[in-house]
Amino acid sequence: MNNNKNKQDIKIPFRLNIFFFAVFIMFAVLIVQLGIVQILEGEAYQKEIERTVDDVTKIPVPRGHIYDRNHEPVVTNNPLYSITYTPPKGVQAEDKLALAQKLIAYIQLDKEVVERITERQKKEYWYLLNEEAALDLTNDQEKKDLDDTELYDLVLERITEDHLKSIDKDEYPVIALKGELDKAYSLTPHTIKNDNISVEEYAKIAENLGDLPGINATTDWERDYVFEDTFRSFIGNITSVKEGIPEEKEEYFMSRGYNRNDRVGKSGLEEFYEDELKGRKEQVQYTTTKSGKVVDSKTIVEGERGKDLVLSIDMDFQKKVDDIVLRELQRNVASSPHLEDAIAVAMNPKTGELLAMSGVHYDRKSKKYSSISSKTIFDAHIPGSTIKGATVASGFEDEVIKPGTVFIDRPLRFQDKSTKSSVGTLGPVNDKDALRRSSNVYMFYIAMQLGGDMRHPFPDLGRLRSDAGSIQKFRNTFNQTGLGVKTGIDFPTESTGYQGPNPEPGQVLDFAIGQYDTYTTLQLAQYISTIANGGYRIKPKLIKNIHHPSNDNSIGPVYKTNETEVLNKMNITDKQIKRIQQGFRGAFQEPGGTGYRHWSSKYYNPAGKTGTAENELYINGKKIETENLSLVGYAPYDDPEIAFAVVIPHLSKNRPGITPINHAIGMGIMDTYFAMKNSNK
Repeated sequence: MNNNKNKQDIKIPFRLNIFFFAVFIMFAVLIVQLGIVQILEGEAYQKEIERTVDDVTKIPVPRGHIYDRNHEPVVTNNPLYSITYTPPKGVQAEDKLALAQKLIAYIQLDKEVVERITERQKKEYWYLLNEEAALDLTNDQEKKDLDDTELYDLVLERITEDHLKSIDKDEYPVIALKGELDKAYSLTPHTIKNDNISVEEYAKIAENLGDLPGINATTDWERDYVFEDTFRSFIGNITSVKEGIPEEKEEYFMSRGYNRNDRVGKSGLEEFYEDELKGRKEQVQYTTTKSGKVVDSKTIVEGERGKDLVLSIDMDFQKKVDDIVLRELQRNVASSPHLEDAIAVAMNPKTGELLAMSGVHYDRKSKKYSSISSKTIFDAHIPGSTIKGATVASGFEDEVIKPGTVFIDRPLRFQDKSTKSSVGTLGPVNDKDALRRSSNVYMFYIAMQLGGDMRHPFPDLGRLRSDAGSIQKFRNTFNQTGLGVKTGIDFPTESTGYQGPNPEPGQVLDFAIGQYDTYTTLQLAQYISTIANGGYRIKPKLIKNIHHPSNDNSIGPVYKTNETEVLNKMNITDKQIKRIQQGFRGAFQEPGGTGYRHWSSKYYNPAGKTGTAENELYINGKKIETENLSLVGYAPYDDPEIAFAVVIPHLSKNRPGITPINHAIGMGIMDTYFAMKNSNK
């Protein structure tokens, strides 16, 4: 029995030894694993603990300036005090509220900003101040089933007006300020306020930046339009900081590196030349921890102000043309009760440089005048006989006439008893005389022969035809001069005018004398320029050059020149073009010419074409007979450097015998241009 007991005593230490050995092995494995972690992988784990993230933020720069052709400033930037907020990554709503409560002690918000706070902003504010009570507005099942966003929206929905009554109106500025902070994107500066900031307000915020995380007192800019309303509708506008990039173009701008609160061109040259005017953004690299704390920042790309634009416009000449148009409109509104607008364009027919784009509107209710220069490219009108040069060109191109072809100008009688004629009976006229004396009948014969009707000179011309094919032949040639097509101007949009519908009998004849399709004043200017320069349709341009920005107020080196661009050449011979030019010269300088009385004494050798078009108005169901006066011209005839077009819609037919407004404006433009040119010699 004792032997058995001794054997049992011997077994216990053996089992303990096995247990201790197993424990030893386990500790050895742990120690080896710890050694591997510390020695072999310790550096990698330490890097993971200390891991940071690099983010690049693009900071906007001031826009480029705009100068006139003489390098006089037209649009510049005025410096402003600015308060911005750049939130770190992962900033919480509670942090923004705390910041707003501190910042409101130093910043004065505009009254309208405070008045714009929404009911949702009030609910969000109440939620932050009463989070437990807010969550009690939902039950446990809802908290379990809904994600955080859905639960938050449900809570806000259940916050009532009674809850909001606890908010004092004195707290509204804090709510409004937090709303501004909420608009900011992480690591992207957002402008909180950049207008009406006093020196004291700016200084107080600057002194307390250490207590206002993410806030910065810096400088900003606003556009300064030196010439105020002059040429303003062509300069265009930019969005405000609050507007940012237009919602409908968000994808376009965001894909090009814009921030949502960036100011961008939204109309005019500001829009068309956005890529040049925006400049190169400064790029700042922020290094943040995994929690979002910024630990370092550095500039990796220096910012550069936008490039500068140089207009083709001489602003002194533009102002003088505006004054001429205004003066002549003022002289005529009393005698023509439906006259409201006067529109004029001047351009260089060889280069396409636009020299003046002017329009003035008279509001009969307020009796005030305003600039409407953009109507030069947007409003289209019936031009009358000014387009007869294109009609003759159509006859040449389709070979129904040739230089020297004669038709008898007398009333044309048709089977339906209708009669079509010129103003008076002119007798035998050739192509050149038809332009000089503005023969309607000559143009009618061209129209009829385009349609295959060669009956001439028989007095009974049979039925009036409705020939869409003839009108299309006309349009093909007209388009070559700029009539009925886009001019190509460097501007976001333009009108191409209105094309009349399928013609009724006789309307092809109306087309031939400018009584069917409508054209803009710029199209008429491009048309007369095409005739003046020998048949080359030149693309009109508002910008001559683009320059690199300089560090002072001077113009920097040229970045790009807008070269003269020929869009097409008319499909007629140089001899035929010359005949049209001679007809236009005769209209202004030879006896019997429709403009001879007004232009024959001018020393600068002008040429051009007059136009009158019937233009009915319907007011309260009543038809009122009015007419459009138009005028196109250029000078000098043998070496043209300026071409112009004038359109005056809805004049009364019976007016006093003063100089017609179209001639008065046209002569004013040309006299002023050559006087300024001679004074600069």
